[in-house]
Amino acid sequence: MPRIQTTEDRRLEEARTRKKHWKRWGPYLSERQWGTVREDYSPGGTAWEFFPHDHARSRAYRWGEDGIGGICDRHQMICFGLALWNGRDTILKERFFGLTGNQGNHGEDVKEYYFYLDATPTHSYMRMLYKYPQSEFPYESLVEENRGRGRVDPEFELLDTGAFTGNRYFDIFVEYAKADVEDILIRITAVNRGPEAATLHILPQ
Repeated sequence: MPRIQTTEDRRLEEARTRKKHWKRWGPYLSERQWGTVREDYSPGGTAWEFFPHDHARSRAYRWGEDGIGGICDRHQMICFGLALWNGRDTILKERFFGLTGNQGNHGEDVKEYYFYLDATPTHSYMRMLYKYPQSEFPYESLVEENRGRGRVDPEFELLDTGAFTGNRYFDIFVEYAKADVEDILIRITAVNRGPEAATLHILPQ
């Protein structure tokens, strides 16, 4: 039996024949631009040290952008992402945190919990989940504890810091749905998994 053509099949055919540019907008925004060779202008090629995570909030990138659950056009002229603040962190949560190759006992490693839940080939629908602690994010302890461990030791993860004790965290769901090529609907849903009310500021940017 011939397969029934779906709406997504139609979008794919329109994109293939360039009748409609369904892939113009998609998840092309980098999760991490800091610490990459693209942004490295150091004399010795030390990309991790030249542009660490700690600099990202106050320095401009030259060759790209980054964000949480972001979307942009294929030329990255317009970017959209999330900034979050739980009222306790010293900085806004605008990008994922991780260790550089010299900080992690097993090399570079993102120390966050996020999951891509659904997506279509034309990016007409996308859904992701980010888990944001309600307590102050333990940036320093993640760096110091992992730096002190050897190659044969296990990694010190965000869960090990106690940041999720008592289920005190938010589930942040980000969804995108395209009504048309340039008509994109965005829904951000925050669920408090903790036992009591907690502060959360959501800043689309």
